[in-house]
Amino acid sequence: MKKPLVTVFGGSGFVGRYIVRLLAKKGFNIRVAVRDAEKAAYLSTAGEIGQISIIPTSISSSYDINNAIDGSSFVINCVGILYEKGKRTFNNLHALAPADIAKIAKHHKVKKLIHISALGASINSKSLYSQSKAKGEQLTLMNYPDATILRPSVVFGKDDSFINRFANLSKYLPILPYFSEVVPHQEGGGGTKFQPVYVADIAQAILKIVSNNHPNERIYDVVGPKIYDMREILNLIINLTERKPWICAFPFWFGHLISLNLQYLPNPLLTPDQIKLLRVDNISDNKLPLLEDLGVKPTPMESIIPTYLKRFKPYQQDKRIRLKKSLL
Repeated sequence: MKKPLVTVFGGSGFVGRYIVRLLAKKGFNIRVAVRDAEKAAYLSTAGEIGQISIIPTSISSSYDINNAIDGSSFVINCVGILYEKGKRTFNNLHALAPADIAKIAKHHKVKKLIHISALGASINSKSLYSQSKAKGEQLTLMNYPDATILRPSVVFGKDDSFINRFANLSKYLPILPYFSEVVPHQEGGGGTKFQPVYVADIAQAILKIVSNNHPNERIYDVVGPKIYDMREILNLIINLTERKPWICAFPFWFGHLISLNLQYLPNPLLTPDQIKLLRVDNISDNKLPLLEDLGVKPTPMESIIPTYLKRFKPYQQDKRIRLKKSLL
C-alpha cells in the first residue's frame, strides 16, 4: 500500500532533517518545503528515487504555502529561528507563518497538522522569542483546532548548535561562562535549568502521530529524562572533550551588556532576547503529556553526546595534524 504524502516545512533544519530521514525510511512520500531548495538537495538521497521532493517555498507567501500543502495528508511545521535578521523576525516566522500554514492545511483537509513550538512558550514572557512561539500556538489552534503541538526543550544531537558550540568554545577559551541569579557556591547557583531532548526522539514522536493519527492530547512537552543546570551541562562537556577551561558564573546583567555587542555578529553567540529567555528555567512542569504518552522513551544525554564530542578531544586534533604532515 502506498504511503501518504507528508509536507515538512523547514525540513532542511536540524530537527527537520531527522524527521525527513525517519519518515522516508518508513516509506512515506515527502515534500520538503524550504527557503533554499539547492542547499537542501542533499535530502533527496535520504529516500528512494522520487520519494522525496524539494520545493522552494517562501514562508511568507500564501501561494507558496498552498502549493507545498496541496495533496498532502500530513503537514509538519519545523520552521524556527533563534535570532532575528531583516524580515526573518520572530513574529513573521513563529506566529504569522504558522497561522497561514494552519489555515491552508485546514482548507486542504489534511489529516493532521503537527506544529513544533518551544518549551516554556508564553505570551507573558519578557522574551520576544517565547512570546512569538506562544502566539504561533494560539494562531495554529485557532485555524486548525485539531493540530498537535510539540514543545521541545533544548535539542541535542550530532549536528546540534548547543552542545557542539560549547564544546568548540572549550578548545579556544580559558573560561566557559554561564549566567546565574544566585552566588555559584550556593544552592541554585548552577544557572538556568534545562531538560535536553534527543533530536531522534522528536522524530520518533512525529512518526507515532502520523502513523496512528489519533493522539489523545493537543499539546505535549517534549523533554528528556533528566534535568540539568547549565553548570552541569558545561562540566559534562569539558569532561567528555578532556578540555580544561574554567567554568565561571556571571550575573545576568553582565550577560546583557555582552549581548548588546554580540547580537550584531553574523551568527550571534548571544542576544539580549536570549538573556531574557535564560532567566527562566526550561523544564516541564509535568502538567502536559510527555514523550512517554506518545509511546517514546526519552534518551539520556549521556548515552548520545559522547559519540559526537570525541572529535573535540585534544588527541583527535593532534591526530589530524600528524596525518596532514604525513601527506606533505
